[in-house]
Amino acid sequence: MPKWRDDPAKVRPMLASLDPPPVVQPGMVYEPKYDGIRALVDLRPATKDEPVIVEMYSRNGHAKAHQFPAIVAALKKIAPKLDGPLLLDGEIVATDEAGRPLPFGRLQGRIHLTAATDIARAEKSQPAALVVFDLLRDDDRDVRGLSMAARRLRLQDALPVKTGGAALVRLSEIVADDGREMLARAECEGWEGLIGKDGGSVYHSGRRSPAWRKLKLLKRETFVVGGWTDPQHTRQHFGSLALGLPEAGRLRWVGNVGTGFDQAELTRVAARLDALATNTCPFVNPPKAIVKAHWVKPAMAVEVQFTEMTEDGMLRHPVYVGERDDVRITAGRATGAAEPVPTDPLAVLIARLHALEESRRDGEVDLPNGDRLRVTNLAKVFWPALGLTKGDLLRYYAAVSPFALPVIADRPMIMRRFPNGITQHAFYQQRHPEAVPTGVRREVLDEDVDPIDPDEGGRERLIGGSLTTLLYMAQLASISLDPWFSRVTDPLHQDFAAIDLDPGDDVPFARVLDVARWCKEELDRLKIPAVPKTSGSSGMHIYIKLPPKTTYETGQLLCHLIATLVSSKHPRVATIERMVKKRPKGTVYVDYLQNILGKSLAAAYAVRASDYAGVSTPLTWNEVAEGVDPRDFTLRTAPARFREAGDLWEPIRTGKAVNIPKVLARS
Repeated sequence: MPKWRDDPAKVRPMLASLDPPPVVQPGMVYEPKYDGIRALVDLRPATKDEPVIVEMYSRNGHAKAHQFPAIVAALKKIAPKLDGPLLLDGEIVATDEAGRPLPFGRLQGRIHLTAATDIARAEKSQPAALVVFDLLRDDDRDVRGLSMAARRLRLQDALPVKTGGAALVRLSEIVADDGREMLARAECEGWEGLIGKDGGSVYHSGRRSPAWRKLKLLKRETFVVGGWTDPQHTRQHFGSLALGLPEAGRLRWVGNVGTGFDQAELTRVAARLDALATNTCPFVNPPKAIVKAHWVKPAMAVEVQFTEMTEDGMLRHPVYVGERDDVRITAGRATGAAEPVPTDPLAVLIARLHALEESRRDGEVDLPNGDRLRVTNLAKVFWPALGLTKGDLLRYYAAVSPFALPVIADRPMIMRRFPNGITQHAFYQQRHPEAVPTGVRREVLDEDVDPIDPDEGGRERLIGGSLTTLLYMAQLASISLDPWFSRVTDPLHQDFAAIDLDPGDDVPFARVLDVARWCKEELDRLKIPAVPKTSGSSGMHIYIKLPPKTTYETGQLLCHLIATLVSSKHPRVATIERMVKKRPKGTVYVDYLQNILGKSLAAAYAVRASDYAGVSTPLTWNEVAEGVDPRDFTLRTAPARFREAGDLWEPIRTGKAVNIPKVLARS
């Protein structure tokens, strides 16, 4: 490797091309596209001749260290741990109170400050962090000629900071070969996008290279046209369209769109504008910066693609897609056909969700509890064979929330997220360190009760119980509801125990019902009250209410007792063999091992990612005796059943608990 000879102040960063990378490719390294200020950081430990040196330069070579004194102070604390000088490549990003990156708009107010008092005030009002993702200089060696993968390994070895987290200086998150899970997170959590980097590529200072490729995530929404501006230069007809969103019967101006038109569309749209022209500005906040503006009656809707809405509600990088002639505008609002206006708060919410999906718009919904929640991509299909969408999922959970919320109240939730529907890649998520909307409950478990290694990052977990949290999880494409068996206030003790009846391949549901009936026989003999439910997929669950302060070990022992009795009496049909390969063909696994701290099953009233969009439905024991078909209980049909049958799960919440000492005496 050559020696380092360049002046760090004159080095420029390597830039990414705009050609999107493949999401899966061997040798490709993926990382979040951080939305901040690109920075090259010259970091040198103290020597006998000079003190620690920390300088930060923007992509254009402008000094930035004075604007971010907290980051500089953090780097100075790191410097004594270094073996020699480093030149780092990274991004300065605005952060929230928990240290999570925010959009660039939150940082914009800091980048032109020069007065020390203003900078100090900005440090408090809008903190920032440095996310480092590359290494150009390592001690006296120029490592730009090494592969990206080799530089990353050197970076991790040379810079003593962790990946992710909330520190002021941290390493970027990365995944290799397969970026689908990271892309799913980006889509659900509103990132700007991903960067795909060829792991074998060298570092080209100051050049835009196809070895680094941007994958930007774009949003679409329908806006109402409120006016236009005069054309400039050789442009014909108009310069841009002034766009608005409905607000209290008027339009709120959200910006202008001037790109995305070809000549034919300019001519066509201009004719529409002329026909709607008026002297009255339709905006509740007239755009002051528009010169030579002309107004129109708010009767035209257009689809616009954009990167994000800024904090002050303005569009970033809008591009015209086309006119929405399938949307009717009434009094400045885009609507569908006239429908009765609902008055029940949940019905109002469901209608709002339906309207957003029909218009293919993202937006905010007002919840009956007073919270507001932003929802996106409601028209995305989650069950392709059935045509059921993300919007269907949110409307279902809103409709059944009176039944579902008591089931998951105060319980840590485990999410299995399906960002692109049930036929595509899914992933489990227990912890949730990302920023959450107001009304979404998060708690940090003590290290001694958190079953995940405490070194794996933040321990924040979503806690069930509010409609806001319920719909937020659905917005994140978490289809099912999977709560712990214990509450966050007393995590070491189960409130109920469960037996999971899991059929093998090609085992009919009738055989699952047989095993459930045999379980009922043993439960009755031991005088154990229990409630059955379908799993929403191919099996069944049987729940037993436990007395206060029952340990997980005791709950598992109780279920082990029932499972052993059933499997020993009916060995051709029921088994407790844990290893799938060793289970007799055609049997139902009577699983008692879910009763472990941190494990879960789909809750009553939860939708499942089954091919028929099944719902985990509470049953009566008479229904089990007579026989039921789990496919009768789906996302579409279950709400009507719950309204008719009432809350069959209430005995697990409020009914009589099992008397464990008497059970052990009888067994």
